[in-house]
Amino acid sequence: MNSRKFDLIVLGVGMAAVNAANKCASAGWSVAVVDELPYGGTCALRGCDPKKMLRRGAEIIDAARLMQGKGIEPNNIAINWPSLVAFTQTFTDKMPGRIESGLESNGVTTLHGTARFVSDDTIEIEGEGQFQANHFLIATGAKPRSIAVPGAEHLTDSTEFMRLYALPKRILFIGGGFISFEFGHIAARAGSEVCIIDRGERPLKGFDADLVKRLVARGEEVSVKLRRCTSLKSIKKDREDFLVTVETDGGMKVLHADLVVHGAGRVPAIDGLNLAAANVEAGDKGIAVNAYLQSTSNPKIYAAGDAADTRGAPLTPVAVFEGKVAASNMLKGDQTKPDYSGVPSAVFTIPELTRVGMLEEEARGAGYDIHVVENDTGDWYSNLRVGESCAATKVIIDKSSDTILGAHLLGPEYGEIINYFGLAMRLGLTTKDIKTMVAAYPSVGSDLGSML
Repeated sequence: MNSRKFDLIVLGVGMAAVNAANKCASAGWSVAVVDELPYGGTCALRGCDPKKMLRRGAEIIDAARLMQGKGIEPNNIAINWPSLVAFTQTFTDKMPGRIESGLESNGVTTLHGTARFVSDDTIEIEGEGQFQANHFLIATGAKPRSIAVPGAEHLTDSTEFMRLYALPKRILFIGGGFISFEFGHIAARAGSEVCIIDRGERPLKGFDADLVKRLVARGEEVSVKLRRCTSLKSIKKDREDFLVTVETDGGMKVLHADLVVHGAGRVPAIDGLNLAAANVEAGDKGIAVNAYLQSTSNPKIYAAGDAADTRGAPLTPVAVFEGKVAASNMLKGDQTKPDYSGVPSAVFTIPELTRVGMLEEEARGAGYDIHVVENDTGDWYSNLRVGESCAATKVIIDKSSDTILGAHLLGPEYGEIINYFGLAMRLGLTTKDIKTMVAAYPSVGSDLGSML
């Protein structure tokens, strides 16, 4: 298709974009997608998927260490970092081509380059010219937040981290969120000394504080050190060393590192789109949209995923269903609203930390009469079997309806168990309903009833 006028042009080719483009093309629309980066978005190419492949190496190292003296001698087990990175690339290298060919087979026109709006219904793609559309979907995702300190150019981001062919001995992570903890736990198992600095007193603020405390202590056992109430002031290169000046309650301090990694959050990647030319309102959290994911200022434009200012968490599954909802509303008119209930999230540290629904303090603040079921599961069979003593659960139950308001889990394979809680919340199941499930035994899933 050589037309420069389309029913829909999608900006960005991550998971929200792919799902929306395919849905609209299947309905008979002329659709084009454009991205300045290889197709696939953050999750497939620079985030979730390759990260978890790196984590597999760390899992094996940790699993062997936990079983030392229980039949396993881990002394000769080590991560070969270049080989592990090459393993991740067996997945990521194929994805852009697979995604592009899949889109093309569905009749979608695939474009490459930097796009910016020149009017409310036209974009310009660098080197390709101008393209018009009746509708646009902005699904450009997110990028690392700008850190305005002297020497910020020395920061390595998570994308660059996953391309490193050698891990240095001393790694400093900036920020106490997902990226720092996940990559910190991987790097520590690969033999690096890891330090995370966090401006606040409480890292991983979106997760249960009691479980975070346990996870921090577990990390310290494997050389993941946390410095709380510590702010980055500057980074200076001194030969092979980085001199990192930070401010703490005790004043200024200089930390030494071989690598400094940006883990201080991400922001919508929309600042290069020239949104003003299209009369698209946006803020720090992304494109301003209504309940149907339509721009509040330009009805031709919709937004989904990390580029949109919605109630949805910045998670790939949220981007996927927002992309589908936006496509449905463009095709049929504004009829469908995204359902954010029961969406779980996980920090893939070792062990993993998960959450779905409300925190305990949120449930109390909302006025619910709650029953909180807490368990230290470190001595339960499922964890005893693998030698992991750092495991606990907290489930918040609405007394009046016997339904789950929130679930918070820390432990091996709990990234799978949290999905059961999410499904229960979406379906409105009671704890009595959940306890009727008959699980394969012995499996981690068979612990679900006991967690309630």
